[in-house]
Amino acid sequence: MINDYPQVVTIAGSDSDGSAGMQADLLTFFAKKVYGATIITACVAGNSFGIHAGVNMEPDFIAQEFKDLADDFKIRAAKTGMLADSKIINSVADNYEKYDFGPLVVDPVIITKHGNMLLEQEAYDALVKRLLPMADVLTPNFFEAVKLTGLDDQDPDFQAKAAHNLQELGAKNIMVKGRHDSDDQTEVTDYVLLEDGSTFTLTGPYFNTTHKNGTGDTLSAAITAELGLGKSVEEAIRSGKKYVDACIKNGIDVGHKFGPINHWA
Repeated sequence: MINDYPQVVTIAGSDSDGSAGMQADLLTFFAKKVYGATIITACVAGNSFGIHAGVNMEPDFIAQEFKDLADDFKIRAAKTGMLADSKIINSVADNYEKYDFGPLVVDPVIITKHGNMLLEQEAYDALVKRLLPMADVLTPNFFEAVKLTGLDDQDPDFQAKAAHNLQELGAKNIMVKGRHDSDDQTEVTDYVLLEDGSTFTLTGPYFNTTHKNGTGDTLSAAITAELGLGKSVEEAIRSGKKYVDACIKNGIDVGHKFGPINHWA
């Protein structure tokens, strides 16, 4: 029957080199055997050396994308990626409240894995106020969790405390990714707090490689795909972590500098 096939959507920017953004999301959806639709919020021009230009979509255009998908498809789960300004964030939040697109995975693209801020203060405030309370799953990297909570990142219990803090802000299930900014580390541990209060950790190898572009996008997309397939949040997170580790471990030689991971791993 029409729309029986599992369908999910990425609400994110387009990355011209294919390593991150909705391109990474679509590659993940394909690998996970779900149909991937897109709500484009921005376009960036770049390659493995960096991003060199960008254009944001207007809120009216984003709203039309939501309407057109809702009029024709049965979206079972969705994720957000880079939402560049407060107008875009508010438009996404308004329309997600209007249409039933299933559980929402929020990848809060605020700070890079190296600690560099990506959003202006107004956009950051809108993300915290509007999107975080809508998140069925929130997947901050270590530095994003520091920014969102203001907690001491040297505290050995930082990830656990951050996850509970973020749940108090409204997110239901939180995966605080481990710190990975040291060339001599061998493992990365992620901390997960579920809506029912249960917790678990996921420890995997640290891969010292320059081919890691799009790992956060890929993780959140993998979780979204699994939710679209009817898996529980815990199953989706465990599967997503395993998939990303395989994508990094079994690299692909594309680009001269900071390249993509291998979504076909």
